Parts: sequence; C-alpha cells; structure tokens
Amino acid sequence: MRIVAGAWAGRDLHSPRDARVRPTAEAVRARWLDWLHADLQGARVLDLFAGTGALGLEALSRGAATADFVETRPSSLHALRANIGVLRVKARTRVFVKDAIHFADALSEGRYGVAFADPPYESRQLDWLVRIWQARAFAPVLAVEHARGHALPVGGERRDMDESTAITVFRSARQP
Repeated sequence: MRIVAGAWAGRDLHSPRDARVRPTAEAVRARWLDWLHADLQGARVLDLFAGTGALGLEALSRGAATADFVETRPSSLHALRANIGVLRVKARTRVFVKDAIHFADALSEGRYGVAFADPPYESRQLDWLVRIWQARAFAPVLAVEHARGHALPVGGERRDMDESTAITVFRSARQP
C-alpha cells in the first residue's frame, strides 16, 4: 500500500497483519480523492474508522492542511502511528483512540472541511454515521466507502468504484 498522488506520491505505507482490516484499494482511493480534489485544498480533514490512515494521509499529500484520525483497533493504531512518523506529519495530525460513532456524535456543526468514513462493510455503523451527519453536518462534505449492495440514506452522490466497492459523497446544503 502506498500514497497514490500529491507531494508523497509513491511513498509506502505500513499495513497491519490483521485479516479484519480492509484498507481502501489504491485505485479506489485515487479516484475518490481525485473526485474531492477541490474540497481538499487547505481543508481540515477527519478520517473516521481510520485504519492505517491512508485516506487522511493521502488527503494531506494532496493539499489538506491537517488530518484527525479516529481508530480503536490496536494493530491499526500501530500502523497509523508508524505512517504518520514515516511521513513526518505529526505536527499536522491528531490520533483519537475512540469509537468513531461516538466521536462523530459529539462534534459540532462545521468542525471539519471534509470527513471520510470507511467502516466495516455490511455494518450499520455507516447508516448511524450518515444520520448523525444529516442532523448536524460536522463537515460540509462527508465521503463514505461502502459495499455496492449497501443502500444508504438518500441525499448523496454515489459512484461505483469496482465490483464490490462504492463511494457516496454527501454535501451539506449549508456548504459555502
């Protein structure tokens, strides 16, 4: 796994040896962040269910100002912290060892510029997260990865990325 584009294109990232961790495929991450390119410039980014941090780190590589990561799994936290260290971006990042749903539920409106979420496929956590965001948009843009067969609440723009993966982007009506 590596950074696909931007200042750190081609840099390798650590990944945990844990079968339960499903990092976003490089091709999917490339298309996803290309789609959000204009939103990332100078943004404060939130990476929920961060895993290795590949989404938030890719956003930093492409022009985001800062990135906050939310993760609980020890193997993922180890890889995430190693990746932050390898890229020397500790001053531009924060790591929260918290449940992503509870973290998001405590956020105030407009706290971040772009929020990413890649929860376990087929879990209802994504539905809860979207409902929280719809009630109180903690970022003008919420971009989520999910299984193609997972129907999300209405209001987002969906793109199928490959045979198993889709990305849906929700934009706040209050977006500037």
